[in-house]
Amino acid sequence: MRLDYALYVLAAILFLVTVVSSLVVMETEKNLWVVTTAVLGLFSVGLGYYARPKIKTVTQPTKSVPQNIAVEEQKASIEAASMPASVTTPATQTMELTDVKGVGEKRALQLKAFGILSVEDLAKASADDVAKKLKISPKIVDKWISNAKELTK
Repeated sequence: MRLDYALYVLAAILFLVTVVSSLVVMETEKNLWVVTTAVLGLFSVGLGYYARPKIKTVTQPTKSVPQNIAVEEQKASIEAASMPASVTTPATQTMELTDVKGVGEKRALQLKAFGILSVEDLAKASADDVAKKLKISPKIVDKWISNAKELTK
């Protein structure tokens, strides 16, 4: 039996004793019995509430994607579809930002949020500007840019 249930039962018994004592016990001792059992009953309810098992809810963190990323991706796909085939090269169509060494899915989303939608955009970007936007070291961004330049060759 759980402890909180036992304390609730004890509180019910004490409240029952309070009612019986208020009806049966003589007038001189009535006040002491009623007050004592009522206070003990309330104390038992409080302890029962405190001893109840805590429900722990585990929530999965949700990845929040800024609204403008979806809009930018839609614009990029519309622009790519409207361009003639001679303008887009097969090598650039298959490369994603995650193909750059050191750029994962999360960083790719952050870069897209700042307007860097492709490997070419990253190769042309300024390391200092991107580093300030992402709040990371320019050395890391410089490595990304040099890797992006190698991929676009």
